[in-house]
Amino acid sequence: MSEAGSRKIDDKAARKAAKELERARQLREAERRKEEAAQARERERRDRTTEKTQAALDEAQREHEAKAGAIEAERDAIEKRAQAEEARWETEREKLKAALRRARDD
Repeated sequence: MSEAGSRKIDDKAARKAAKELERARQLREAERRKEEAAQARERERRDRTTEKTQAALDEAQREHEAKAGAIEAERDAIEKRAQAEEARWETEREKLKAALRRARDD
């Protein structure tokens, strides 16, 4: 075989190898883009889930604070009623004790 024929075959093989390498590079690049897209979709899904869960937590926190505030207000009202009852009882008890002392002294 002549040198020109050999070079022609080498050039043909080199072009074929270059095409195969380029195709392999393109396939790797396509796979990389596909993987990046999948990761981006997963990240977006996670972000949506996180936002939804955070919103649920925030809402539950607001509900808790409202309920706790209502309970605290009820507790304050009960405490005032208890103090008023204690004051009423002290007044009545003192009156009754005084009446009892007067009844004993008579």
